[in-house]
Parts: sequence; structure tokens; C-alpha cells
Amino acid sequence: MLIDRAGRRYPLDELRWCGEDGSPVIVEPGPGITRDRIDPAVRSVWRYAAALPLSVPPVSLGEGCTPLLSREFEGMEVGVKPEWHNPTGSFKDRGTTVMVSVLRALGVRALLEDSSGNGGSSVAAYAAAADITATILAPASTSPAKIQQSRAHGASVELVPGTRQDTADEAVRRAAGTTYASHNWQPFFLQGTKLIAYEIWEDLGFAAPDAVLLPCGAGSLVLGCRTGFDELVAAGEIPRAPRLLVAQPEHCAPLVRAFHGEPERPPRPTIAEGTAIARPVRTPEVLAAVRATGGDMVAVPEAEIGPATLELARTGLYAEPTSAQVLPALRAFRRTGALDPGERVVTVLTGSALKAADAVAGLVGLS
Repeated sequence: MLIDRAGRRYPLDELRWCGEDGSPVIVEPGPGITRDRIDPAVRSVWRYAAALPLSVPPVSLGEGCTPLLSREFEGMEVGVKPEWHNPTGSFKDRGTTVMVSVLRALGVRALLEDSSGNGGSSVAAYAAAADITATILAPASTSPAKIQQSRAHGASVELVPGTRQDTADEAVRRAAGTTYASHNWQPFFLQGTKLIAYEIWEDLGFAAPDAVLLPCGAGSLVLGCRTGFDELVAAGEIPRAPRLLVAQPEHCAPLVRAFHGEPERPPRPTIAEGTAIARPVRTPEVLAAVRATGGDMVAVPEAEIGPATLELARTGLYAEPTSAQVLPALRAFRRTGALDPGERVVTVLTGSALKAADAVAGLVGLS
């Protein structure tokens, strides 16, 4: 069943992106799966299909199964998931494959998405694979490479003046007249992102790390990890969920400020455009997820994000600035004691710097 914040329940096969009260809906917690229910013949997130609440034909482009690389930062061995190995170059493909598969199975022929870039290009690609017409709303300031990718997949892209939040607000206004396939609102997107927890568990020899370090905008990756690891606890495969450690850019860090009880601040432009979400729709759920795991959140100074992008690149990791903020966050968590040098930590680099070419050009002095 789908559940809204008031506890109302709705059928899983109902085309619904919010509850009757306008609050987000989630899929009720599942029992998880044991390792014997993984399909080893499938090289995508669909190897964990038994963990999904609906059985539908996959719309798959081979997403997931990204490597877990080992790097040393701040005297710690860190497992790194480079999510640009996904088909459209970001982790969003994990959620999109499940969301679009369910929408197609329910008969959807046209959809609307709003995105600062990676989500839009992911939805455009999977909609094309599913023969679904896609309209993508994006901020006018979105990286041209991301807009180009969406248009190349055949989506209609409309640029919205103003902030990322202005784009989200415009999408919600239009949602009544179409199927709103928002990666921030759609509950089945979270069902796809939860599968990264299963993948990390399998990567580590069917064990959980002590902590997972994540960049965060609206929080779908945070909620996905929380859901997936909770299911693995329920299935008896791990004793407890890892701590969730979360980074947002200081110029737009509403979740961090809410977590620490600090006053709100107006958002400012940030190089980490993919996490510039001024009013995350699932704020209470994200904060609860971090607190439940004993995790923490940090706002990363804008001046540290660009250098971190180049520092990662000089280890061979070409991550977009949105992802690179995890490196200064790692250092901040080490200083505060939220991370111990002997702990096993995994961090997710959510997207490729190839999709932020203008920003990187500025960092290396080419613009």
C-alpha cells in the first residue's frame, strides 16, 4: 500500500504522487530479501527485483552494478560508488528505471518531470525507452549539457526563469493535467533508489558499512538508503543500518539547518546545482531517517566545493561539483568525531562532471 503523512492508505496500483492532504506518499515498509533471492544472471538493479512491492516488466538500460572503488582520504579507506557508470551519468537512473516501469505498466503514455538536470535527463531517457512522451521543466540556469541530453532523448524541455524551487512550483501547478513523474514526489522512485543499499551490501560481501556519506538536495538518496538498509535489517541480513551522513552546500542547506535547529536562510547560487533545493518536499522524513541511524548533517562552504571537484579529478574521479561536496564533508565529519578513522565508510558520487562542463571549465581556468 501507499501511505501519506496522515496515515491514509492507497492501492499500490493507483496513479498517485501525493496524498489527499497534499503530503508525499511512500510505499509501506517491506520485509526485505535475503541473499538467495538476488538474481545473479541480471546485471542491473533488477537483480534485486524481489525487493520491490510490484512485479512489472522492467524498462531497463542496464543501470546499477556500479563499482565500489577504494580511495584513501584523511587517513581513512573510503569506498566510493562512482554513479556516472549509470546509463545517463547519474544515480537518478536507479530510481527512474523502477518509476517508469511502474508507470508504463499502469498505462501512462505521457509524463511531466521537473529537474535541475540529472533527473530530467534520466526521465527523458527512460521515457524514450518506454515509448512515453516526456515534458521536462528545468531552471533556465541548468547546465547546457544536461538540457541537451534530455532533448536528444526526444523530451520537450521548457526552461523556467528563477530558482530551482520556482521550477518545482511550476511543475506542481501543472500536475493536475498530466502524470507527474517527479523524482522528488513519486514513491516508486524511492523504491528504485533503495536498491543502492542492497548493492552496497552485496559489494561488501553481504555486510553493511558503518556509515554512508551522501550529497543531498531533496533527499531521495538518503531515504532510499534508509529504506533499503532497514529492509536488510528486517530480513535478518545485517544487524543494524549504517549511520547516514549528509552534505548540502552552505548556500542552500535547508535540511542541515533544520536538523541542527538553525534559522532558515534565503538560498544563494551554488556550484553544486543538483542539490540546490530550497524547500525539500520530504523534509520531515529525511531528518527522521538521519536521526534514526545516529547520523549527522553538515553544510559545506561554497569555497571548498570547487577545489574538492579538482582534488577528486586528480585521483581519477571526475565527479560533478554536486557530488564533490562529500570530500569536504568527510573532513568536517572527521573533525567533529562523527566519523572514526577505523570505520568502514561508503560515499556516493552521484553524477559525472561531463554534465557540468561549464562549471569545471571555470575551475580549471578555461572559461
